[in-house]
Amino acid sequence: MYQIKSVIVEDEPAAREVLKNYLSKYCPQVTVIGEAHNCQEAIPLLHELEPELVFLDVEMPFGNAFDVLEGCKDLYFETIFVTAFSEYSLRALNQSAAYYLLKPVSIEDLILAVNKVQQHIINKEIFNRNRVLVENFKESRPEKQQVILPTLEGFEVVKMEEILRLQGNGNFTDIYLTNKSKKMVCRFLKHFAEILPYPFVRVHKSHIINCDYVKSYHKSSGGYVVLSDETEIEISPSYKEEFLRLFKA
Repeated sequence: MYQIKSVIVEDEPAAREVLKNYLSKYCPQVTVIGEAHNCQEAIPLLHELEPELVFLDVEMPFGNAFDVLEGCKDLYFETIFVTAFSEYSLRALNQSAAYYLLKPVSIEDLILAVNKVQQHIINKEIFNRNRVLVENFKESRPEKQQVILPTLEGFEVVKMEEILRLQGNGNFTDIYLTNKSKKMVCRFLKHFAEILPYPFVRVHKSHIINCDYVKSYHKSSGGYVVLSDETEIEISPSYKEEFLRLFKA
């Protein structure tokens, strides 16, 4: 069995022990080769050991997970984040197609995340999600942040300002970009409704638009918007009030 060298970065001793026990019992393909209690310990340890996988607590003393990634941007490793619920951190992780576990850690979720990471390592499907996370964390303007799109062929990274609109397509989402290209992404539209900040607004059960590209709004036919590429998008009654409020119409 292929052994994945891993390091646990977690400030709570009890949480580290629970995770180690779970890995030993349910994820025998993972070998824990080191532990760190905080950011200051983690950065030199990761450079010394060069693990393939890091279990990284999001909030710790003396910094957070993003500080660790910033200090290790010359390294490549897969990361499984471990976090208590935080809307901000979950949005950042989801935008970067990262793997994360909510505390208290579920055995089922742990096994699933480890198996996905293992498959990427074995198939050499290396994609530096960590770099995108760090850059997004430092960039305060949402439109300049990046989002990782899991496609049928792998992953693509685009800036949010390059996304014109999104349309649900069964189990997939079609993403229309300002350069007139279209990406089919392996996520439900609901996923993007949860992770994309304003100016992205859901206006229909099948449509999310980037308000920066709204050209006009028309009350006829129940209400619809025209985007900068001349696409007409219907606005559902249930979303109309919120849309109009944003434009103070």
